[in-house]
Parts: sequence; structure tokens; C-alpha cells
Amino acid sequence: MTGLQGGAVIAALALGLVLSFRASNVINIAHAAVGMYSAYAFYGLRNYDVDSTERGGDLWLPILGAPSKVHILDRPTVAAALSIALLLAAFFGALLYVAVFRPLRNAPPLARVIASLGIFLYLTSTMSLRAKEIGSGAASLKLTSMLPSGVIKIGSAKIPTSAFVLSGFAVVAALLLALAFSYTRFGLATTATAEQEKGAILTGISPHRIGIFNWVLASLLGAGAVILIVGVSGVLVPTETSLLVVPALAAALLGGLDSFAVTTAAGLAIGMTQGSLVWFQLQSKSLPDWLPNNGLSQAVPVIAILVAITWRGSKLPNRAAMIESRLPESPTPRNPVAWSLVMATAAIVALLQLDAQWRLAIVVSTIAGFVGLASVVVTGYVGQISLAQYAFAGVAAFATVKLTKQGLSFPVAPFLAIAITIAIGLLLGLPAVRVRGMTLAVATIAAAVAIEQLVFNSPSLAGLGAIPRPEIFGIDLGFSATGDENFRAAFGIFAVILFVLATLAVANLRRSPTGLRWLAVRGNERAAAAAGIDVTQTKLSAFAVCAALAGTGGALLAYQSPALSAQQFMVVGALAVLALCFLGGIASISGALVAGLLASGGILTQLQGGNTGNASNYQFAISGLMLIAVAILYPDGVVAAVRHSVAKLRRMSTA
Repeated sequence: MTGLQGGAVIAALALGLVLSFRASNVINIAHAAVGMYSAYAFYGLRNYDVDSTERGGDLWLPILGAPSKVHILDRPTVAAALSIALLLAAFFGALLYVAVFRPLRNAPPLARVIASLGIFLYLTSTMSLRAKEIGSGAASLKLTSMLPSGVIKIGSAKIPTSAFVLSGFAVVAALLLALAFSYTRFGLATTATAEQEKGAILTGISPHRIGIFNWVLASLLGAGAVILIVGVSGVLVPTETSLLVVPALAAALLGGLDSFAVTTAAGLAIGMTQGSLVWFQLQSKSLPDWLPNNGLSQAVPVIAILVAITWRGSKLPNRAAMIESRLPESPTPRNPVAWSLVMATAAIVALLQLDAQWRLAIVVSTIAGFVGLASVVVTGYVGQISLAQYAFAGVAAFATVKLTKQGLSFPVAPFLAIAITIAIGLLLGLPAVRVRGMTLAVATIAAAVAIEQLVFNSPSLAGLGAIPRPEIFGIDLGFSATGDENFRAAFGIFAVILFVLATLAVANLRRSPTGLRWLAVRGNERAAAAAGIDVTQTKLSAFAVCAALAGTGGALLAYQSPALSAQQFMVVGALAVLALCFLGGIASISGALVAGLLASGGILTQLQGGNTGNASNYQFAISGLMLIAVAILYPDGVVAAVRHSVAKLRRMSTA
């Protein structure tokens, strides 16, 4: 029963996900992020002490370039603040549907996932900036619960009354939605629109109005759930609160993204299972010391998603599945050797001529480029929307450090670490055998969060410190030094050479029979299988290459960073890299290059004046906005749009 409170929030968020999916065929990864902003709006308005003269009534604005907050009324009541926060949530729901997801209704799953990632990045980054500008995150707000504070005794257990109120909120919401969708014109119209939009239009139903109303309801549910739970927990942190969407996605998948009753039951069950595991871990004396606090509970959403995949997934798409619109173009790399030599020469000259901060920026961009290449292979070439690339990099980085601490030297330690990462990549690639598109994105983001919480936060990986400097043929490849010699060029040159080799390898794979099989599976799995291609083997080979590329970047990071931490491999980093790859062209090597150039702390950061405390948040927020625009206007990426424009101009000039 200790997890009933969390389970109720998971269930309420999951109900919102089901609503938005039924209305527009979108799994909205930014769903909890909208609730997070609504919570900041509510508690920002209520942020005053009733015994003081502090006025309160300030509304936090999630708009870059606008003031951090505006004062709208003095000392608002709970009802007034809650009404404003819920109105804002309703406005966001309608805005997202009209401006983003309605234009993408006929777009491929990748574009819809990318757009929701852009919204996630923008809201979490903007509110992180606001928290730093106004105060220090959650500590700048007085979080007071609107729920009763008593307890109810069940045997020897004391269960907060708020847990029963929250679970009642979720159950009543599910009951009302089930009744509405079964017996009201609105519910029947929503079902008709989801099944056959053209037929619904012919009967006089407006899919546009139906969609707006469902998205407004979904946002209200998410906002109400987050506002209530953060008041009880006292914690409101942009990224952590927004990632509540992961267990909610697990519950929604178990409900088939359709059943309100099953979704609610699954959400409550996930929360209660997590609560049971937290209690068990606190009481148990036999669990290993390396297991982080609450670590076991983080595996529950992943297990739930795997159950849903096994239950509902199929090895090949259904023959009657709707044909999606064209996937992003994957051009054959032209003159990869010449381009690689030009880029390598420019990077090496810069490493030898520029100062230490520029050398650091080039290395950061190079390592991010490896993760970008991994995204290009698995998502661009094979069409598998994976969000676990940073988790692969983290596995390789921590494995390199641990193996080196156990006596293995360079290059044996990083080679073994990359091999371990490939094995993990194959394991995480198994869900791709049965699911694809948005569902696979959900599975991989849940796996990445579980690895982050269960592995990277392990006490056994804390405080590992620096490892011995790498050497090859007697050449010192260490990165750190004293004074102006810090961030040594030798390490940067080594990283650039490895990246060039990796780029050439990916270019050759794209043109090889392996690459052609990848593209065939991406285009039509059923047709590829009919042509004799082993779809399972093809997908797993892409995940292996993806893990190897990301693992190489992680191994380099182990030697570049003086001390590793779980924060370096948060799932938000994977979202950002995939976003930047999409900007440059997710199905071409240019996507990886753009991801490296625009990475936080990389070359763009240095061009903007260096790495500051808010640099990454600004870049993530701007990247999120660009991502939404590109997903709608240029599904192939900015670089592809420029290439098409140049080709068009050439045709016009020769005409």
C-alpha cells in the first residue's frame, strides 16, 4: 500500500496518454512535462508565507527571451491559483495539438516522436533556466499539499490519507472516461475519428474539434496529477518530474493505449509494486551493496513494457497496417574519404593552434559525434527509434574505468568495455524484434532510465576518480595537464582519427549489402522478409553497431573526464543527441556531424563564448524549438532541405 500514492499518479498520467493517443495516434513523451510546468505555475502563484507580507501571485513564463515571471495578482487563493494553472494546462494541450501534432497526423512515427521530444526538451530546459534565475530549483518554491495530511492504519501499516484520495481521483477519472467513451456522442465520435477519419468527416464529425477536446482533457489530467503529487512529495525538479512519463507509458502500453480500466489498474499495480520493492530493499539485509537506493523499483516500468511488448507485439507488421508516409531520405555518401580528410585536417590544425578551451570543445563535439553516428545507424538506416544511445556510452565509460582499476591497461580495457556494451546493445535490441516506431521508443527510453538509476547510480561506481593515462607506441595520449597545456592536443587528435575511421566505416556499411538490408527492413519489413532477408538478424546487427559506436564515445569519455557521474549519461542527453541528428538529417552522416557541432559544451558552445552554467539549458531549449519546426517543415532535416534547394537551383540554372 505504500506505493498506492505513486501508482495513482502513474494511472492518471497514463489516462492522459491514452486520450491523446486515441485522438491523434501520438504517444506524447512530453505529457508529464506539461504537467510539470503547470505545477510550477500553481506553486509559483502560491509562493508566499501566509504570516508574512510577501505578495505571491507571480506566474512563471516558459518563454525564452521573456521575463522569468510576471505578477498577475496579489496573494491568490488556492482555488484561484489552481484555476489559472489548469487553464494554462488546457491552453498548452490545445496549442500542442493545433500547432504541432495536427500537422503531423500523416507523418511517419519518427516525426511525431521527434516533435514530442522537442517539446520535452524545450519545457524541461526552459523551466530549469527559470529555477536557476529565480531561486535554486524546488527550494525556491514553498510546496504545500492540498490533500489531507492524516494517516489510515491497516494492521501495523500507516498509509497516508492522501494516497486514497489520489487513487480515488484516478479511479473516478477512469470510470468517467469509460462511460463517456461508451455512451456519449463525444466518446463515440472520438472512436469513429480514430478508426476512420474520412468516414467521420462524411458523417459531420469534426476531427479537429474532437482532437482539441481530447488533448485538453489529457493535459488537465496530467496537470492535476503532477500538482497533487509534488505537493505531497515536496519535490519539483523539471527533468525528474517530466520523466514520470516513463512508468505512465508502461501502464498505457499494458492497457493497449485503449482501455481506461486496464490502464488505471496497471498504473496502480506498477506504483504499488515499486512501493513494495522500496520497502523490501530498506528491510532486506541480503541484497548486494552495489544496488542503489530504490534501484529495484526502477526496473518495474521496463519489465511492464517488456510484458506489454511480448503480449501485444508481433514479429512483422500486420498486413492491414496503414502505410506511413515517406521515411527520411538516406542518400548514398559521396566522396566520404575526401570529406573525412578535409574535416580531420581542419580539426587537427585547430587542436594544434587554438587554446585549451577550444581543444576541450573539439573533443566534446567529437565524442558527441560518436553517439550521433550510433543514432544515424539504428534510427536513420534501420528505422528503429532508439533512445538508449547515451546509456550505451555510459556502460562503456564505467566499464572502462572499472576494468582499468582492476589492472587492465589501454587498449585492452576499452576494447573489453565496448564488447560488454555490444552485448548490452543486443539485449536491448531484442524488443525491436516485436515492436517498432513509437512503442520501441518507449521501450528504449524506459530501459535507459532503468540503467541510469539501477547501474550508473550504484554506490560501487561512485567516486571512481581518474584512471591512468593511455599510451600507444610510447606516445602519451593523456588529456589533462597543467596550465595552458591542459586538454592536450594528442588526445584530441587520437579521438578525431577514431571518429574519422568510424565515419568511413558507417559510410561503407551504408553502401554495402548490410546497409542495403538495413534500408530494406526500414522500408518494408514484410517485403524484406519475403525477399529472404532475416529481419531479426538485420535489426540486431544494427543495434550491435549502434552500441559499438556509442561505446567508443563512452570509452573516450572515460579517459577525457577526471571523474564519471550518472549525470553525464542522463536520458535527456540521448534525447538531445537524437534531436540534433534529426536537425542535420537522421538518415545521413551529416546528422552525426551536426549533433557533434551543436552538442552542449562543444564547438557551438565555444563560439557562443564558452561553457557557462546555463549554456546547455539554452542550447537544449533552442534545439527543442528547432526540432519541432524541422519535424513539421523539413522531415528529412535541415541539411537535406539545403541539398534539395541547391539541386533545384542547379536544375533551374541549366534549364
